[in-house]
Amino acid sequence: MKTTPAYRLAATLLHGFDAYRTRFKAITQDASRRFREGAWREGQQASIDRINLYQQKVEEGLSSLRQAFSEDMLAHCELWREARGHYAELISQRLDYELAETFFNSLFCAVFNHRHIRNDWMFVESSRTNAAHRSGIELCRRHRVNGNWQKALKWALEGAELENPFADMNRDTRLGAKRLEALLPSAIAHAQDASIELLNSVFYRNKGAYLVGQIRGGGRHVPLVLPIRHSERFDEQAGADPGLHLDTVLIDPDDVAIVFSFTRAYFQVEVPVPGEFVDYLQTLMPHKPAGELYAAIGFFKHGKTEFFRALNRQVAKREDRFVIAPGVRGMVMAVFVLPSARTVFKIIKDRFDPAKDVTHAVVREKYRLVKRHDRVGRMADTQEFSNFIVHKDHFAPECLAHLLEVAPATVSLKGEKVIIRHCYTERMMTPLNIYLEQCSEDALLAALRDYGDAIKQMAAANIFPGDMLLKNFGVTRQGRVIFYDYDEVCYLTECRFRAMPAASGGDYLNGGNESFSIGPNDIFPEEFGPFMFANPERLRRFRTFHPELFEVSYWQGLQQAIVDGRIIDVYPYGNAQRFVDADP
Repeated sequence: MKTTPAYRLAATLLHGFDAYRTRFKAITQDASRRFREGAWREGQQASIDRINLYQQKVEEGLSSLRQAFSEDMLAHCELWREARGHYAELISQRLDYELAETFFNSLFCAVFNHRHIRNDWMFVESSRTNAAHRSGIELCRRHRVNGNWQKALKWALEGAELENPFADMNRDTRLGAKRLEALLPSAIAHAQDASIELLNSVFYRNKGAYLVGQIRGGGRHVPLVLPIRHSERFDEQAGADPGLHLDTVLIDPDDVAIVFSFTRAYFQVEVPVPGEFVDYLQTLMPHKPAGELYAAIGFFKHGKTEFFRALNRQVAKREDRFVIAPGVRGMVMAVFVLPSARTVFKIIKDRFDPAKDVTHAVVREKYRLVKRHDRVGRMADTQEFSNFIVHKDHFAPECLAHLLEVAPATVSLKGEKVIIRHCYTERMMTPLNIYLEQCSEDALLAALRDYGDAIKQMAAANIFPGDMLLKNFGVTRQGRVIFYDYDEVCYLTECRFRAMPAASGGDYLNGGNESFSIGPNDIFPEEFGPFMFANPERLRRFRTFHPELFEVSYWQGLQQAIVDGRIIDVYPYGNAQRFVDADP
């Protein structure tokens, strides 16, 4: 059997997967050293390298297949059917079997150009139809509180073994205990069996290390996240470490969900058993789909697999149909939604409106840029699909007609099937322009403030959104404003921020005889207002929150900070929640 072509194909694929996993683990395991040394730039590059690694290993695997097999042999689906069976056997005892299945799928799709998507030739559904036996590996550590929350938090911090000392652990744990006693439900806080449970693995991202778990007591539980950071002075004195500090304590489910948001960079965290690890995270965040949680811990390709499987199941229920997305139609993208799946689908149009001077290739590169970049909680993650096939009657007629009209090179009919050659998917949000028309006065003010914060935080991460129209931003379930239209996105350092030149009388040039040249990357912050808001009162209010966004010096200062190598902190929780300025 081991000499048959199908077995050799399966073994070759598994060898490629092992090479991927070995390198993935090496990058991830080095996160603790990067945190210890404050190697933030290196950490950013490691995040990019780990994202790029998957495609690199798929390409290497494809090369190995073509060296070992003829093109004619690789094109035989029956060979893949038999290889699938061998592969399922080879991975049956592995703890990362689901990731291995996704790698098999990636190579199959690379060979067949995303055609012939059938479960007997690849793993459309998992090879494990029933729940797998538990590994027996202990994922968590536990501590009984016994009425002393400060001591329990000290156990939590000391057990993380972060190597760097804490600057003042007594202060941190005293503040943390005070926060817990104020926020915990009484039934948990005063339960005789109250305990803290934390995953053994530390979650690293950007400048933070996070301890993740839950607090149990009285038959109830709440999630728990303990963000740990270096002193603010650590960056300014390379090598001189004033010590770590506990930055806050998070137990609100919405706060924890934001830390694991689809708008953030993937965590670097050691995951002994991926499926069990994600199952545990889902007990903390039951509303988060498994696919999002796989992506959050770095397995974004398997996150895509989980998303695809869940979408297939949702479509099969026939609860609703694909419809045109609400809001203003885009100039570059045709957008439709499946409301019950809370999913947005975006297709690049064949022709763009004249105001958009971009190409299909440029748009796709913009989406790749965002995928690789730190999204700082303000840019939606996307999944990219090729040859997506859906039955015709799953579409509302007007939606299908619109897609066939604006993107016939991408969307076509074959009998009763709709074939979408390329599309992106994103989590559904309420477009900001619609939200502002429907929300309360308090929510409107909060959204205006958060809209400006979103622009600032993207800029701090060296991203300029380009088109800052309200319709290009959405509002999440937690009320956070998120950017999701990437066709004009660019690095902030590529922009040239300029002041509007004044005429001899001191007035800005507005159609007079005098003229000045404008380059393709020239941006005039003083002119942002009319493009952002048609409503003068909303513009006035926005200016009171964020006057600096209209000043050239603000943008130039950010650019200089980025050029100087400063990495500006963007926290996945509010400044008011932090302990930095709290009374000890």
